[in-house]
Amino acid sequence: MERKILHVDANSAYLSWEAVYRLQHGAETDLRTIPSVVGGDEKSRRGIVLAKSIPAKKYNIKTGEALWSARGKCPNLVVLPPSYPLYMSCSDAMVRLLKRYSPNVERYSVDECFVDLTGYSQKKTAEEIAWEIKERCRTELGFTVNVGLSTNKLLAKMASELEKPDKMHTLYRHEIPEKFWPLPVRELFLSGPRTLPKLYKLNIFTIGQLAHASPDLLQHHLKSHGLTIWKYANGLDDSPVIPGERVIKGVGNSTTSPFDVDSEKEALLYLLSLTETAAMRLRSKKMLARVVTVSLRDTQLSFYSHQRRLISPTDSTLLLYSQAKSLFKQMCHKEPLRHLGVHLSDLVENKFYQTSFFDDTVVFRQQAIDKTIDEIRSSYGADALVRGSFPHSGIPPLCGGVYEAFPTMRSLL
Repeated sequence: MERKILHVDANSAYLSWEAVYRLQHGAETDLRTIPSVVGGDEKSRRGIVLAKSIPAKKYNIKTGEALWSARGKCPNLVVLPPSYPLYMSCSDAMVRLLKRYSPNVERYSVDECFVDLTGYSQKKTAEEIAWEIKERCRTELGFTVNVGLSTNKLLAKMASELEKPDKMHTLYRHEIPEKFWPLPVRELFLSGPRTLPKLYKLNIFTIGQLAHASPDLLQHHLKSHGLTIWKYANGLDDSPVIPGERVIKGVGNSTTSPFDVDSEKEALLYLLSLTETAAMRLRSKKMLARVVTVSLRDTQLSFYSHQRRLISPTDSTLLLYSQAKSLFKQMCHKEPLRHLGVHLSDLVENKFYQTSFFDDTVVFRQQAIDKTIDEIRSSYGADALVRGSFPHSGIPPLCGGVYEAFPTMRSLL
């Protein structure tokens, strides 16, 4: 049976969700009809564009652009702060709608999903279902989506990008020469900034040119990645739709401080705060980490990173922080810092917890403490219980993740 795969992508997700929420609560202006963006906190040095309206695009405002630059292009630009719990609720509503058509829904990111309709579209054609989903998102949820339909995930995703917003496109194999190959090669999935210059040197500027290039030539210049993008250019992909969320390979938090961190005491407090939230997320997912990584960026924007593999995996805040602290001291960085990060990776499930004979008591006591702290914060709020070193320090006790004004949405998934 030929597969029928949908890719559903919310249009300008953050901005659309903000607009719908405000209209539902009495706002007179639809943010999607005026130049507007969702952006970070400029006072905290996180002032970048996270999402933009279609009218804002006409001013050549780009995602990731500094807000001061965006305002220079459009003086009347409306800037809104992000509201991540709202975005997660909208994402959940979209997933619930999609599961009415098939149980095989893969949440690829907060604003896009894959749906495998194979075997579940007996009463209606896949095209009819795709149109219906697009219309129901608009009429029932209040925001628009693009829907791509094909026989694999790659072509479905590329189809959803063909024209926006509020569109449904197909990209079957017989449509590849007309719809897919004329596109610029930069539009191809996994053709990133490091790959494109090498392709341009080979006089490859369109997806069609890449599809007809010699696989041996691409492998010579791009190694195994060359063969991968050659397959993609020819519409070849057999990856399955995996129900649920993407398998996490790591949990991390980072923060840009509102002031230059020029003392070891302040830097270690930031690392403790970041480790606290990362470890909480690790425990909520019932995972343990084997590798701890600390990253730093100074005021000259130079980047530094150290990592360490643990003897035994753990989810203990204090055990993980002790490793982060040790890594920081190893780097011996003397320049003032503006950005710090803690990343926990090489994750394993916490069903089996192996410790040494000598530290069992310490580990299980720490587990009980962490569990109690998590339960208190879950019941009474994140600020119900904070460590005594944070009050009057000017440093938030929980940085990054859902507790900071500018987290990444992937941390919520």
